[in-house]
Amino acid sequence: MEIRTLRYFLVAAQEENITRAAELLHITQPTLSRQMIDLEKELGTTLMLRGKNGLSLTDDGIFFRQRAEEIVELADRLEQAFVEKNTDISGVISIGATEAIGSRLFAKLIRQFSDKYPLVRFDLYNEMADYIKDRMDKGLIDVGLLLEPVDTSKYDFVRLSQKETWGVLMRNDHPLAGQEFIAPDEIAEYPLILPLRERVRAEILNWLKREEKDLRIPLNYTLLSNAVLLVEAGLGSAFCLDGALAIHSSPNLRFIPIHPEHTTRSVLVWKKNHLFSPATSLFIQEINMHRARIE
Repeated sequence: MEIRTLRYFLVAAQEENITRAAELLHITQPTLSRQMIDLEKELGTTLMLRGKNGLSLTDDGIFFRQRAEEIVELADRLEQAFVEKNTDISGVISIGATEAIGSRLFAKLIRQFSDKYPLVRFDLYNEMADYIKDRMDKGLIDVGLLLEPVDTSKYDFVRLSQKETWGVLMRNDHPLAGQEFIAPDEIAEYPLILPLRERVRAEILNWLKREEKDLRIPLNYTLLSNAVLLVEAGLGSAFCLDGALAIHSSPNLRFIPIHPEHTTRSVLVWKKNHLFSPATSLFIQEINMHRARIE
């Protein structure tokens, strides 16, 4: 199986039409059809269903597309790394970031590095920590900004000094909105919006001293940005951190810390013993140079 074949498949899957895909790829329609048939024979499964209205992916096709995208992206990054070795410092650094106070410092580091090396471009993925770690483990993200708890056994890391405080984001007209602090057992009686991240979720349930089945949880979220709209709509109150920029998006909402206080911190992480591109290696050096100020 060649990288070229994976690229052909991805274009066909995107266009949902063999003829249009062939035109984009500058090959004939029979050639592309034969490539797709040979690919399915090689894999021993049907990836695409051909109909009058075009192509649609089977379940195996959807799974294969996801993996093909990862492989093609890795191939492109590998090719780019060798190009960078023979030019001024340039290329792409992939970073992943959760919603956190640490994002502000991360932004400053990126800006300073960009001023020094203007030919370098950053690709930013805003994701939940578990998704960032998964992409980092696959080599698709170079540096991640994660919120603890994080298993750092596979990573080099710098822990940021700023504390992130847990609380509840609610509407101004919520019965508890006038309080300075909220005890978890007080809010447990109301509809709650919780993070999907398993380790964090388990911690929150421990604070609440309730099992999930005994709570009203109309929504779970990965990133708070969209969940805020549903808090504002009155669906429920969201457990979140004060560092999430989204909590300041509406004057109709109020963030109230929980009591007793629960805090966490952000960490910048990258894979141990990994050979990075010249641009990424320099960026990691920049992080380490600022370690004393960061920690």
